[in-house]
Amino acid sequence: MSDTSSTLDKAKLWLSETFDAETRTAVQTLIDSNSPDLEDSFYRELEFGTGGMRGVMGVGTNRLNKYTLGQATQGLANYLHQQFSGEEIKVAIAYDVRHNSKEFGKVVADVLTANGIKVLLFKNHRPTPELSFTVRDKKCNAGIVLTASHNPPEYNGYKVYWNDGAQIVPPDDENIIREVYSTKFENIKFDGNDDLIEWIGEDQDDVYVDACMENSLYQDVGRDNLNIVFTSIHGTTYTTVPKALKKAGFTKVDLVREQMIPSGNFPTVDSPNPEEPAALSMAMDLAEITNADIVIGTDPDGDRLGIAVRNLEGEIQLLNGNQCNTILTYYILDQWKKAGKITGKEFIGSTIVTSDIFFDVAEKFGVDCKVGLTGFKWIGKMIRDFEGQEKFICGGEESFGFMTGDFVRDKDSCGSILTACEIAAWCKANGTTVYQYMIDIYKEVGLYYEGLINVVRKGRTGAEEIQEMMKNFRENPPKEIAGSLVEEVKDFKEQTCFVVSKNEKKVMDDIPKSNVLIYYTQDGTKVCVRPSGTEPKIKFYVSVKDSISSEQDFVEKLPRLEQKIQLVKKDLNL
Repeated sequence: MSDTSSTLDKAKLWLSETFDAETRTAVQTLIDSNSPDLEDSFYRELEFGTGGMRGVMGVGTNRLNKYTLGQATQGLANYLHQQFSGEEIKVAIAYDVRHNSKEFGKVVADVLTANGIKVLLFKNHRPTPELSFTVRDKKCNAGIVLTASHNPPEYNGYKVYWNDGAQIVPPDDENIIREVYSTKFENIKFDGNDDLIEWIGEDQDDVYVDACMENSLYQDVGRDNLNIVFTSIHGTTYTTVPKALKKAGFTKVDLVREQMIPSGNFPTVDSPNPEEPAALSMAMDLAEITNADIVIGTDPDGDRLGIAVRNLEGEIQLLNGNQCNTILTYYILDQWKKAGKITGKEFIGSTIVTSDIFFDVAEKFGVDCKVGLTGFKWIGKMIRDFEGQEKFICGGEESFGFMTGDFVRDKDSCGSILTACEIAAWCKANGTTVYQYMIDIYKEVGLYYEGLINVVRKGRTGAEEIQEMMKNFRENPPKEIAGSLVEEVKDFKEQTCFVVSKNEKKVMDDIPKSNVLIYYTQDGTKVCVRPSGTEPKIKFYVSVKDSISSEQDFVEKLPRLEQKIQLVKKDLNL
């Protein structure tokens, strides 16, 4: 049978009475029009990646809809009953501002309550980290958030959290997926019981904000003299961040009013991603009018944050994720050291695609730096694995995510924003800036600079092309990158590290298998190659380094490192 016939047969299954009339009509239209969307909608089942299940909304097995969500939730309900047999099971549910998120939240709640599971459902949009916090605060068995993070408006998604407040990891994730894929659409229980729903809202916001303050603030210096511009970029943090800033004593806060309106269309930006300078352009424009010291924006579900500060020329400049996390981590560890809280049994968390500067920072302060696969679920797992043995201080990854303390077990913009603003206020009170503070850190531990190169390949053929690219990089690794010989090739799929100069291959099984390659050159350049788990792209994370002894050194050497990243791009034919 051809692939086309197989796809058509899958689509025809959705014309049965199992599916509602609206769905059947939409599927029939795809079939009758011979739409190219038919194949992409049905050629596979939507997969769980590093961020859970995420995809374009619409009908079909490869789309986010009532039935794929229902199937995922029914599978989760089955697994919860297996794991917590005889107990009252509770699940917290939150959702972001995206189209259908609120409706999807109720669908998911209905499936759970139809299975006799109590649901704590937020009345309105709430950030993902508040959901993570609530799972632990309310002693829930699991949590669910409906979000597609910073993806385009046509996307939505579904992330599952376990009873520790962190995203699911092995073996729970694999066991849940097994239950999901063994669930037939006709066996999904959609007839919910509203008596099992407890609605939560502003009271929970207050508890969460108080926890953010307790875990993220260290010294009260100059908070009433810091000029802040904040934007939620139409996302969920309109419910928490302004409240947290006010409660913490930051009185000079200007909001980008047009972007504080929640909207799944994200009407003022092409992409609601604070990693991209364009997403913060309105906030940066406002900063020029208000003479702001710091600009902060968050993504739709409020876990990522972008920070812009004034550079050496006094212009507002967006920092990259590694720069933000370097500043936050160094400051927090410095505060811990000054308070005498570092005993040698503490650690920070990072990921394999994040800058290696965090090893140097950790060493300076006498703490461990643990590294996991991409995604905060692995940092959450570190906290759980070492609970009672080592104290987690903070953690971050390059994609604009950071967490302060372990009260939230996922990246958390609210707590991170409070720390960032405290740093900015402290710098201003001492006659310096956040940017100069960053340069001082680089003088201590080395100047690192990073670049991210995305190669987008959409659809079925795109997925195949990405697989072929990974195969080629694995079988034919580059011998030289940017003028420096490749010294190490780490293959996390094969769990091996090949040392070129010794012609020696070592086993590397301390991190779970993943389709990721990392090349290290003799001059410390690092290139990580990884297919995205949630988007149709293959990512190249590049890190280059040098040493500096002065501000002038920084000014001269940073452009050279930027040029080196372009050379890496050229050498890899990207």
